[in-house]
Amino acid sequence: MPIQHFAAPPNVKAPPLSFATRVGDLLFVSGIPGFDAKGALPDGFEAQFANVVVNIKRVLDEAGAGVRDLAKVNVLLTRTSDVAAMNALYAGAFGPPPYPARTTCVVQALPDPKMLIEIEAVASLAK
Repeated sequence: MPIQHFAAPPNVKAPPLSFATRVGDLLFVSGIPGFDAKGALPDGFEAQFANVVVNIKRVLDEAGAGVRDLAKVNVLLTRTSDVAAMNALYAGAFGPPPYPARTTCVVQALPDPKMLIEIEAVASLAK
């Protein structure tokens, strides 16, 4: 079974990774941070969360999927105080129910000290 890789768009400065990798009917989406289209990381949790969702939707769209195809989501936060806001924003971004399975972890830090959130996911491409 061939593996298909989805690279960063040409104008996005990214570390050495694929934004997503397809293996059969599964799409593994790398951890997506809250950078905007120009590569800037806005201040504030809500703005970063909104960018994460836009970025994940772009990756899913490129692979022929959408948020309803998400099977599992892992959310990494750097502040426990953002959990309630994340839950509210998440419900709007990934709803209506049923939601994908999810794990939420609060970590000490993410690769950029200003990053407040990163989300990775697994989607089903079976139609």
